[in-house]
Amino acid sequence: MDVVVLIGRVLFAVLFLTSTVGHFTQTEAMAGYARSKGVPMAKAAVLGSGVLFGLGGLSVLLGIWADLGSLLLVIALLPTAVVMHRFWQETDPQIKQAETTQFAKDLALAGAALMLFAFFAHVDELGLTVTGPLFDL
Repeated sequence: MDVVVLIGRVLFAVLFLTSTVGHFTQTEAMAGYARSKGVPMAKAAVLGSGVLFGLGGLSVLLGIWADLGSLLLVIALLPTAVVMHRFWQETDPQIKQAETTQFAKDLALAGAALMLFAFFAHVDELGLTVTGPLFDL
């Protein structure tokens, strides 16, 4: 069971860690895109979300206060869904579909991260983690 949870953590964290690399290697391009979506202080938002994705992804991957790391991911994903993927404002059918998919993806990932939070904060024997949970449910 411990190995299955570890494999799941690795697979889940890969998305956020690769996204983090993009946030820091393509900051200007991502800030330009965020600016086009109306994000104030777009560069700071890109860097801030990159930090949240990086810290959250590493925390889940390594099992260092993975409950807190899961919450950091939720904190980054929910605003991203609402601000960056406003499908309800799109009129072009292809763009609307793409934004709907991205919105749903971010919500699903936030839901999965919230479930991981509950899992890490509730299960007594996590196995294959560096630390135990920070929270206790």
